[in-house]
Amino acid sequence: MSGHSKWSSIRHKKGATDVKRGKLFSKLIKEIIVAARMGGGDIAANPRLRTAIQAAKNENMPKDNIERAVKKGTGELEGVNYEEAVYEGYGPGGAAVFIESLSDNKNRAVADIRHILSKTGGKLGANGCVAWMFEKKGYIAVENKAADEEVLMEAAIDAGAEDVREDNSNFEIITAVQDFEQVKAAIDDQAIPYIVAEITMFPQSTVNLQGKEAEQMIRLMEALEDCDDVQKVYTNADIPEELVSG
Repeated sequence: MSGHSKWSSIRHKKGATDVKRGKLFSKLIKEIIVAARMGGGDIAANPRLRTAIQAAKNENMPKDNIERAVKKGTGELEGVNYEEAVYEGYGPGGAAVFIESLSDNKNRAVADIRHILSKTGGKLGANGCVAWMFEKKGYIAVENKAADEEVLMEAAIDAGAEDVREDNSNFEIITAVQDFEQVKAAIDDQAIPYIVAEITMFPQSTVNLQGKEAEQMIRLMEALEDCDDVQKVYTNADIPEELVSG
């Protein structure tokens, strides 16, 4: 597992069976509400909202749920005030953990996150302790069998992708944040389905974990993703893929 990118694609493939639908919808709705609150309800003028709504549609969220979430964000309907926060720390083997939170109670969120880290061999760190290890990028993962490599590569590179690479099961497209929307649109124009398309945090380098440490790290990541106040979690841990997908 090469840093975040593999974790992200595997997590999404496992999601249909491993993630409770209600919990997933709750996280997607919170993101839509915050995106609409910060940038308005017009998806044409709000890229974050556009991406959030597409993610919800990819999970077959009903249209009414999406529309209510947007209205809660714009103030047309009463809603909960979620606050964004970032938490940083370390997992087993000293691997970096970078956590994005959306919560209506920051005290509860930080307490829950600290507890999860401590019980799985990690610890919460000070702000900035691991952020420098990551770089924000656009990321699109496409299953090998879902696309012709030449067609995919040409569409992505022509639209401004920084890199298109292949591993055992996926094509991975990396973009600068400002180019993500146009690259995703180019993939959509070719009717190529993707496993995940998101703005994410890529590690600059990775920490190889094996054995017990790798298993602890997987439990840590899964526990954090199961936490209601955690939206996304990233790591620079390099874990054998068979442990994650097994």
